[in-house]
Amino acid sequence: MEKNNQGKTTIAPEVIYSIVKLTALGVEGVHSFAKVPLAVDSIFKIRNHDGIRVEIENGFVYIDLFLNLKNSYNVREVSRNIQAIVSREIFETVGFEVGVINIHIEDIIY
Repeated sequence: MEKNNQGKTTIAPEVIYSIVKLTALGVEGVHSFAKVPLAVDSIFKIRNHDGIRVEIENGFVYIDLFLNLKNSYNVREVSRNIQAIVSREIFETVGFEVGVINIHIEDIIY
């Protein structure tokens, strides 16, 4: 019987935040992140940065994104694109499955 001497890999939550932030900002129609509303932040007591709230539980990532979108884009289409692209990028980069990506549109920037 062989021993596995490869060790363990840990991923800091900041890595997930960086992936989410860079990926979401690259989606066409996204203008910027909005601040997480104070009431929401205090209810959930989950770490958040710049409009991104992430929870990692049992190898699954749960994400809430608070976004400002550009005008002249279909909100539903942009939201679905964000969910698909961010989910794929997290899986391909760190190997975590995404449980949920909730999109909260805070404003449309004209």
